[in-house]
Amino acid sequence: MPTPTAGPMTPDYRREVTLIVYPGFKTLEATGPISVLGYASQHLQAAGHKGGYEVTIAAPRTGLIPSDTVMSLEAEVALRDLGACDTVMIAGAPRIEKVLDAEPEVVRWCRQHGRETTRCAALCTGSFFLAEAGLLDGQRAATHWNYAARMRLRFPDVSVDADAIFVQAGNFWTSAGVTAAIDLALAFVEQDYGRDIALAVARDMVMYLKRPGGQSQFSTLLTGQSAGATGMGDVLTWMSARLDQALTLEDIARAACMSVRSLTRGFTAEFGASPMATLERLRCDRAKTLLLDTDLPLKTVAFRAGFQSDEQMRKAFRRRFSLSPRDYRARFATAGSEPA
Repeated sequence: MPTPTAGPMTPDYRREVTLIVYPGFKTLEATGPISVLGYASQHLQAAGHKGGYEVTIAAPRTGLIPSDTVMSLEAEVALRDLGACDTVMIAGAPRIEKVLDAEPEVVRWCRQHGRETTRCAALCTGSFFLAEAGLLDGQRAATHWNYAARMRLRFPDVSVDADAIFVQAGNFWTSAGVTAAIDLALAFVEQDYGRDIALAVARDMVMYLKRPGGQSQFSTLLTGQSAGATGMGDVLTWMSARLDQALTLEDIARAACMSVRSLTRGFTAEFGASPMATLERLRCDRAKTLLLDTDLPLKTVAFRAGFQSDEQMRKAFRRRFSLSPRDYRARFATAGSEPA
């Protein structure tokens, strides 16, 4: 069995990764991590190193394995012939409960070899395989937010984190939905070969090395655009276009041609938050983008995001993220910006 390593390895060390798929697996949860590992190997080789990743595809049976799209991957190894590994990544599926019944070989492999594998990662709903094998009992685990309730119901001994992008519990790793598989793969690259290689890969893929926030922190504006036909989505769009203005509740109600009371009632019913609370969240969203993508001073960020002062922005960030804008930038920025 491979020996676990602590911290980055020598850049000349090659790491073996096995991707487990089965009929109906989610395409991006397989191709995304493969791309991350491939780019990492290219950067190492370009720097004159021998390290990188050797990726093997395994499945209940060998041959072409169809995904949930037109793409298929060719499995070189059958699960019955796969023992404990260095690193394993198990893709998720849209109808995971049916897959659990249809592909018992995946659960059987997890139960027999999961604990002996150096890093055993389940992507998105792939966490159901580990849970079905009893490997996540008493552990915190992530999955796609839309499957969190079902996972809690089916596996009450698992502490399901519906907001985490990915979670590590010993040698078991679980991730949120679809693109979070890329985040987890980047974390592996950083763990294996250091931040510089991982950051280079993230830039290649136009991604954050560490995505800010959790999977519940979707864009406020995008959430509003999927709202019902109450007209409140238009109010949200109007607000987002005027973040730099000193808007009051009366201003918003006037623009919506509604009373303050009717606006507040309808808006809160639609979005689960009052207009003014949502306005603050919109401003925080804009401030987050400016903090991560620019090196603007905090006062300038606050002004452009519509806050009256950097102190007001700081209080809003404390309420929403439990950290200051300065700490937020230091923790998540990947564009080389320095705290102001």
